[in-house]
Amino acid sequence: MADKYMAYVGSYSYTGEAKGIGCYDVDLEKGQLKFRCEVEVNNSSYLICSHTKPVLYSIADEGVVAFRIFDNGNIKRLNSKKINGMRGCHLSINSDDSYICVSGYHDGKATILSVNEDGSVGDIVDQFYNKGYGSVADRTFRPHITCTRFTPHNEYVLSADSGIDQVKIFKPYLNENKLKQVDSIRCERGSSPRFFRFSADGRFMYLIYEVKNVIEVFTFEPGENAPIMEKIQTVRTTLKDDDSLLTAACAIRITADGNHVLVSNAGENTVTIFDRDKDTGLLTLKSSLPISGDYPKDISLFPDGKHLAVANHQTNEISLFTIDYDNGLIVMNGRNIPVNQPNSIRFVKIHS
Repeated sequence: MADKYMAYVGSYSYTGEAKGIGCYDVDLEKGQLKFRCEVEVNNSSYLICSHTKPVLYSIADEGVVAFRIFDNGNIKRLNSKKINGMRGCHLSINSDDSYICVSGYHDGKATILSVNEDGSVGDIVDQFYNKGYGSVADRTFRPHITCTRFTPHNEYVLSADSGIDQVKIFKPYLNENKLKQVDSIRCERGSSPRFFRFSADGRFMYLIYEVKNVIEVFTFEPGENAPIMEKIQTVRTTLKDDDSLLTAACAIRITADGNHVLVSNAGENTVTIFDRDKDTGLLTLKSSLPISGDYPKDISLFPDGKHLAVANHQTNEISLFTIDYDNGLIVMNGRNIPVNQPNSIRFVKIHS
């Protein structure tokens, strides 16, 4: 039997036009989504799923909410935990599903929570607030933590702050419930580092900048007391070399085979495709094409890697594309799907 999948879309619910998480049946062959139902959660701004358990996690006004995923793809609230701060903007879960990282844009706070055996959200393990000042009033003049992740083999925790232009590096001592900062990447002033992802083998890190509109590629080795990292490439996320256009790099994805990197760009409203050399980690720009919407806040690859879903936050829709990697093309795949202020899209394999 062919594998079956569901797509879950997190949306803001404060306007009353969405309940929080939309559930969609996935037609993998056609690259289509079919609406099934909505589940209530207050202002679902980011979603992740467990690697090993049928559990979906969402940021919400109350903190972090866990949902059990049933064999047929329906979801039901499992539990929730407060994060003792303002609502988060980004979630990640480490490779063995033992810890969740929450990034706080509004208060510059990162929170690490444990994960219970059943996949429910556990207690706070450690938390920290960033301090300092940036360079651009009303945008990057104070701490805004936008992405916090464990490294692929769980040796370190990295946390990007787009307000103070740093990526802080921590050594986790989780048996003692604490993180110890061991290093930091000090980025160009006003560049606004936003999100980063590691290659599957953990040898390379890809960091996108919201204001500078570039990807920086770093080599990565664990090291004894701190990771050994070297910047080996800087490449623009847009075709136009003009930072006055108010374009912002939003989301980054690496294909499952590791051969390509995709980035969405708000303002210009494009998705840029890069070829990736798995041996050297270096990127080659392939194309940058419009996504038929405004503010592509998130992008998500279908599980077969052949199709792409784009969450157009400002125009309240998801646009679907078929990807031609050889020619660097994305081709629209049917009509856009109406969704109120979509923030995040996740695909999950189900058993029914």
